[in-house]
Amino acid sequence: MLIHKRILFSTCAIAAMAGSLICAPLPPDEAKADNTAANKQAGKTADDQKETAEDRKITQEIRKALMKDKSLSTYAHNVKIVTVNGTVTLRGPVRTQEEIKSVESAAKQVAGVSSVANELTVADKDSNK
Repeated sequence: MLIHKRILFSTCAIAAMAGSLICAPLPPDEAKADNTAANKQAGKTADDQKETAEDRKITQEIRKALMKDKSLSTYAHNVKIVTVNGTVTLRGPVRTQEEIKSVESAAKQVAGVSSVANELTVADKDSNK
């Protein structure tokens, strides 16, 4: 409960600084979306992301597509996307097998993607790890 209040307070504070005070509590399962443990696993990381304009654009377009899809969970909106020479690696937990398919599909539809390495996993709903 303390974590939920802290997240809610932070959300309200940021909104207040932006000139509006719209504070809506997050759904309980989304309020504790923390994939820190999953991010510590071996695999591609943001450090592997190339700084070429093409790779950055691919990553940006995939992120935009994921954020636009409001049917996806907070977990799916926050997956790691690493692009190296047109090859996209997707890492992190999502809520369902359907989200894995949706995220991979979104990545494959972006122009310039040569292949997608899908390392997504389904998070345990009772886990905060």
